[in-house]
Order: sequence, then structure tokens, then C-alpha cells
Amino acid sequence: MSSCEGWRSPGYLEVMSACHQRAADALVAGAIRNGGLYVKLGQGLCSFNHLLPPEYIRTLRVLEDRALTRGFQENPLLQVDELFLEDFQAPPHKLFLEFDYQPIAAASLAQVHRARLHDGTAVAVKVQYIDLRDRFDGDIHTLELLLQLVELMHPSFGFSWVLQDLKGTLAQELDFENEGRNAERCARELQHFRYVVVPRVHWDTSSKRVLTAEFCEGCKVNDLEAIKSMGLAVKDIAEKLIQAFAEQIFYTGFIHSDPHPGNVLVRKGPDGKAQLVLLDHGLYQFLDEKDRAALCQLWRAIILRDDAAMKTHAEALGVRDYFLFSEVLMQRPVRLGQLWRSHLLSREEAAYMQNMAQEHFEDIMGVLKALPRPMLLVLRNINTVRAINTTLGAPVDRYFLMAKSAVRGWSRLAGAVYQNIYGASLLRHIKVLWETFKFEVALRLETLSMRLTALLVRLLVRLGLLPETQGLSEFLET
Repeated sequence: MSSCEGWRSPGYLEVMSACHQRAADALVAGAIRNGGLYVKLGQGLCSFNHLLPPEYIRTLRVLEDRALTRGFQENPLLQVDELFLEDFQAPPHKLFLEFDYQPIAAASLAQVHRARLHDGTAVAVKVQYIDLRDRFDGDIHTLELLLQLVELMHPSFGFSWVLQDLKGTLAQELDFENEGRNAERCARELQHFRYVVVPRVHWDTSSKRVLTAEFCEGCKVNDLEAIKSMGLAVKDIAEKLIQAFAEQIFYTGFIHSDPHPGNVLVRKGPDGKAQLVLLDHGLYQFLDEKDRAALCQLWRAIILRDDAAMKTHAEALGVRDYFLFSEVLMQRPVRLGQLWRSHLLSREEAAYMQNMAQEHFEDIMGVLKALPRPMLLVLRNINTVRAINTTLGAPVDRYFLMAKSAVRGWSRLAGAVYQNIYGASLLRHIKVLWETFKFEVALRLETLSMRLTALLVRLLVRLGLLPETQGLSEFLET
């Protein structure tokens, strides 16, 4: 048996599966035991469901809403009371009509309790783990040391610079007042999407370590069973999810950077259709207008496979290897005819992406280092939404939907310049419609051209004027 056949044998695959499972179990146990940043890292790994073995993805998903139970379970009443006395000089039962000490959910930084205000309003109270601030700097230093040790043993695996760049942003998550302001800004900027719900913050019972907000029922966005039991359309949910976050990425620039399934709930709205409840607004990133415009145009160029434009707009973001960056951005092989052939990755494409990540790891690190730093969390958002869409069965074309949002976003950004010059909002509106129309026409013509070419090739093969080869068969499949 050749070595190639050996690592594909059932026995080998079974042993590797068991090894992956042990490693995944150890990761989850370590994250739950240590909490905080370790849980956040585990949550981030969940979004790489197209690169990591399935054992990791299945196991790590427990971190999305049952992150940490060690702290308050030891003596929940005492620790919650102690924190409230420090922040409000009063225990919870003085501030609320009712307060349930048993948490209903756990996140990386806090646990959530049900409560009722004195006017009867049901609220969710997010209470930070009492020792979290004391441990934050120590956790950062520990992670820095671990990453430096890994980098020493595997020089190409250098992620310590990522932690250096992000630790300031992560520290902002410890301030729940900042999270409340982020939530209010998100609600304002997405208010034209009637299906987006951001729980209202109650400031009189909030502090830097306690956040009280409207209580919203709902199921996790990737809970297919619960979604179907409510009679909601999965396609509608996926489309709304992609559109809402694409609006942030391509237009507002104020981007939710942790939209994992535990932070996006689904409920039935008054119109009988799905509403999305966006939670946990602690981690946000702002992408400036120049970088947004470049990203908008790059996404459009990728969809239309305009190599010259791809190169130009990737360079505007500081990246020379535009082709590799495009594949990192899309998390899919950027090949004409395959990008929108199917909403789901084929086995061949999944294998390509895994090989690409292994064989071009150092190049990918170079691309990430070259990008504007805010783009790191933007990529996290894009990849997390991609992972959710995949879990839902990819019922919509994410690439095309985001491209339409990118075209609209860039048109509005460009139109704002005309508005400032001429004071003509009508001109801005016309420009948005015109650019969107041009994109739709270009894409439809590209698709039509591909189909006509395939039809002509099939006809020539049937008439015996063209030999049928394996390469030709693969072309016709795509």
C-alpha cells in the first residue's frame, strides 16, 4: 500500500477522527475553565467550518451560548450581589421588581439573568464575571507568551502581531456602557431594515459591568428545527442576515465584529416573517470611507472577474497579491463560472481551500499583515456570516447579495460627494440606481455568455466537430 493510500484508509481516518475529538474536547474544557479571552478564541474557531475537521466544529459550538459557568455557580447570589453593591451600592432586588439569580445564558465575558423592572418590563441583565477585569491583563500576557512559544517552534505560524493589534479593541468589551452606546448606534444605522431588532438599553440600571436591556425571545439563527417550527423561511432569514451585515460593512462602516449564532436570534415578527435580534454589541470595528469604497469596488470586481479592477482595489487596501486576497476575502476559489455555480462549496472547492490554507500559509499571513488593521475584524464578520449561511444550507447566493450591497454602498458613498457639491439628493439617488443597474446587466451578460459558450461546446461535441476530453467535461460541469 502506498503512503498516499495509507492516510486515506478507513483505519487511519478513524484514528485521526479520535485524535481530533480529543483535541477539541481539551480545547473546550480549557476555554470553559479559563473563560474570558479563551472562550472568545474558541468561538472564533467555530466560523472556520470549511477548514477545520468536523470534530472541532461540533464540539466548539458549545461555546457560543454556554461559555462559562464556573464563576457564579460556586455562589451565584453572593458574587452577583457583591458586584451590584460595588457598582450601584444596592443589591439586585432593590433595583428590580424581580431578579433571577440563575443565569439563562453565558457568554465569554458575562452571564445573562432574567429580571423585571418596577414598571413590569421584562429585561435581560448582563452581569460581567466579577474577576474578569483583574484577569484580563494576565490573560493577554499569557496568550502573548503562548503565541511567542508557538512562533519559536513554528516560525511561519506567527499570530502574536494579531493579538498586539486587537488587545485594545478587546479591552473595550469590558466596558458595558460602551456596548450600550454601540447598540444604540447600530439600531439607528439599521433602522430602515424593519426586520432588525436591537434590544433597548435601560441606562438607569446599567453600569460599566452591568448592562440591562429589553428582553427578546428567539432561537439561535442556526437552529433549523426551531426556525421551521415557527413556520419561518430559512431563505428569508439568510437573505436578511447577509443584507444587514453587508450594510454595515459596505456603507455605514460601523461593523458588529462578533455575530456568531449565539448573538443573532430569530423570532416571528408582526407580519409573520422573520425578525433578527442582534445581541452583544461590545466588539465593533470602524472602517473608514476610503477603505470601504475600495472594499466595495473589490467585491464587485471579484464577482465580475475583472482582474484589472481586482488588482487596483486590492492595492488600495495595501495588498499586492490581489488573487490570494480575493480568495481569503470570499473564502472560496475565485474562478470564473464557479463562484456562483453553487451556493455551497463542492468537495473539490473545499479541498482547494484547505490546500490553499496549508500551502500558502505564509503568503496569507503577509496579506493579513498588509491590510488596514480594522479589516481583520471585518474579515471575522464576513467569515462568521458565511459559516451561518452554510449551516442554514446556503439557501441564497451570499456572494451576489453582498456584491449588490457593495455596489449600492459604493454608489451612495460616491453620490454623497455629488450631494455636497450640488446639494442634489436626486442626483445621488439616480447614481445609486444607475450603478446597481449596470452591475446587474454586466452580471447577467456574463452568465448568459457562459451558458451560450457551454451550449455551443456541447453542440460541437455532439456533431463530432470537437473531441470530448476530461478537461472539456470539467468545463461543461462548471
